[in-house]
Amino acid sequence: MDPLWTILLVPFVVVLTAGFFYLYGFIVGLLSKTSVRNKVVVLSDALSGLGRECASVFHKGGARLILCGKSWEKLEELADNLANASDPTVTFPPKLVLLDFGDMDSMPEAIDEILECYGCLDILIFNSSMKVKAPAQSLSLEMDKLLMDNNYFGPVTLAKGVLPSMISRRTGHLLLVNSIQGKLAVPFRATYAASKHAVQAFFDCVRAEVEEYGISVSTINHTFISKCAAGAAPSKSIWSLLYTKKPLGVSPDEAATEIVKTLNNKRKEVVIAPSLPKVAIYARSFFPNVFFAVMAAGVNNAAVADKM
Repeated sequence: MDPLWTILLVPFVVVLTAGFFYLYGFIVGLLSKTSVRNKVVVLSDALSGLGRECASVFHKGGARLILCGKSWEKLEELADNLANASDPTVTFPPKLVLLDFGDMDSMPEAIDEILECYGCLDILIFNSSMKVKAPAQSLSLEMDKLLMDNNYFGPVTLAKGVLPSMISRRTGHLLLVNSIQGKLAVPFRATYAASKHAVQAFFDCVRAEVEEYGISVSTINHTFISKCAAGAAPSKSIWSLLYTKKPLGVSPDEAATEIVKTLNNKRKEVVIAPSLPKVAIYARSFFPNVFFAVMAAGVNNAAVADKM
């Protein structure tokens, strides 16, 4: 190829690529505005990295946000940041509700507060989670219960609390942001995986039960939501490839984009993962003995690596 053409081609490709990403961002922004404008949107954990990103996207999109979290001071700070970064003539000031899935006694009051904010709600995003990594026999029953409260009983109680309102209005969307371990059980995460399997099954069942009322139920399973786009140190074990932060994890903005798309197209199930974890899901179903052997080999490999 003529060197002159090569020189001219490079800036053309750069401009074309930049234009593609600009158009993609514009379309995603447009979808976020059309899918949530004037709608009441609840975030179960607005203080997490994903929660803050979703709060920013939905607030700019004109949603009537109800931000939930464990710290009132941090919720107020988040609300102030959203207000300072947006045009008050086209956005709504967020409502704040203290919500702690680890405190089940406080749930009835929190549900009442959520429903009283606007008298109804259109979208409820379950994005809170509690993680623990340890051998199964080393975890206390108290820790098991705390994990189940945060990852299963809390979300289920909230869903049951708002469903009557959605059913009476014959509209609504429940969206569960769940770990891929709601579909795969990875060693040293026994209780965590159990809680994720349980909540996945609950929402799969509810989806069929409420479809006749015009209510959508979506689940998004991810490998890992990182705090930022930075990479992580390589892991020592084979099966750790199923959940390492990077490159197999997703950033909060990537996950928020997928949430916006799912709300817009009302997909029932989404898996955000590269090829290997997706293959593992199918291997678990069709070749269970192979899958179990790989998991066991991963445990042995990790044990050897730790001794080195």
